[in-house]
Amino acid sequence: MFRHLALCCLFSFTLTIYSAAELRAAELTAGVAKVDITDMQAGPVNDRSYVRALVISDGTTTAAIVTVDAVAIGEIGRIDNEYLGKVRGEVEKTLGISPANVMINASHCHSVVRTDVDELTVQAISQAAAKMVPVQVGVGVGHEDRIMENRRLQLADGRQIDVRHAYSLPPDEAVAAVGPIDPQIGVLRVDTTEGDTLAIVYNFACHPIQGVPGGANTADMTGYASDVIEQNMSDGTVALFVQGCAGDINPIDYKDVDHPRHAQTLGNLLGLSTLQAARKIETSPDATLRVVNETLPLPRADLAQRIIEMEAEREKLVNSLTGTSLNLKTFLPLVVKYRLSEEFPSYYSHRYLHDKSLGRSDLRHLDIENRKNMARYIDNIHTMEQITRVNTNIRLLRKHQADLVDGGKRMIDVELVGLRVGDFVLTTFPGELTVQIGKNIKQASPHEHTFVAGYTNGYIYYAPTADQLRNVGNAQEDSDCVLAPAWQAIYEAKAAQILSKL
Repeated sequence: MFRHLALCCLFSFTLTIYSAAELRAAELTAGVAKVDITDMQAGPVNDRSYVRALVISDGTTTAAIVTVDAVAIGEIGRIDNEYLGKVRGEVEKTLGISPANVMINASHCHSVVRTDVDELTVQAISQAAAKMVPVQVGVGVGHEDRIMENRRLQLADGRQIDVRHAYSLPPDEAVAAVGPIDPQIGVLRVDTTEGDTLAIVYNFACHPIQGVPGGANTADMTGYASDVIEQNMSDGTVALFVQGCAGDINPIDYKDVDHPRHAQTLGNLLGLSTLQAARKIETSPDATLRVVNETLPLPRADLAQRIIEMEAEREKLVNSLTGTSLNLKTFLPLVVKYRLSEEFPSYYSHRYLHDKSLGRSDLRHLDIENRKNMARYIDNIHTMEQITRVNTNIRLLRKHQADLVDGGKRMIDVELVGLRVGDFVLTTFPGELTVQIGKNIKQASPHEHTFVAGYTNGYIYYAPTADQLRNVGNAQEDSDCVLAPAWQAIYEAKAAQILSKL
């Protein structure tokens, strides 16, 4: 009897050791695919838009990293609010991948995608899952600071405004400072065990809204960047761009009117900088794969008082407009003359000297009157520019306030994902995080290679810092926002918790 028990114990011990050995021998497998989602019927097409999918598994956990060349995952643009649920439901049913492990990020380019983008997304994930092979992974960091700028301008009067095509900029002398950028490119490299590169996942923060001449349909700078990467790595490499904290980051020289706007130049720079980082990465058979998915309730903003204040501000601006003798036809020639010759704008110098010799000052008095009229006209222009900004932002505030009242909810639930592949660590948010929030999370993370993605698994508009939200009404990010200022501390604390679990 004792001999039998000893043998049973020995057998049990042997099984335990075998299981641990199996665990040490675990390996990652992965597959990639991309599917064209361009709406060819929506007008001229400059370049194609894609949904790209990376499916990765350690034998126990399987995750899908999906990127879409589109403006958002729901709420705005062609992708509707049912998209995420439909994709996850079908992927769970056909592939057995948990919905919580499906991460879908929108590049935030403004391309027009097909209406059946949900089916095409499932197709991409299914294709990736069907060709999974053993892989090795590695992480690296690139740097690119030539292609973007912070679009928030700090004014001398303490306000902040943003650089947009929707309204004009203030006079140069009113601008005191600009905000930060994040030049870091986070790169995950996935190689086959034979050494070919299967996928490059790269995270970077910049609005891809440069466009192309003629305004044709385009995946914008991030589409070009992915093309550059795919064409210069192994055959079949898929480059997945994961948009970062781009809420207040514009393409460089966004208001340039002297050169054609073309996303290819900026995209090529981003692609080449990513390649430079990717080629330095050494992959290893690290089988670490972890996914954390949590829902966080955040406080919604009650914007009623701010709407009242902005309407009063608009009324004040309208009442400040004054009459002026000039119109555009007379104003422009006067500006040219008075800028061309400060001392003798109304005629040649000899006429001024002639009048002076006779004790007359008719031209000098004319110049005084013209300068007064030009100053009034310019003041009116600046006031009307401010009114256009106020009008735009009041409309946004009213929209979100109506949603709050109609919905009757003072909190909004957001889905947050934490993902770790090897030493590559990513945390996500469904809104347009401004850049400082991403920098805060990276700095507080216990992981060396931590990256932050907005625009993921849903869309809740802009998510500015608490400090930026004290500026409500002067920048679109602050007005196109459903969150109360307290949201930032709550979110950053939860992001830190999620990162600690990875």
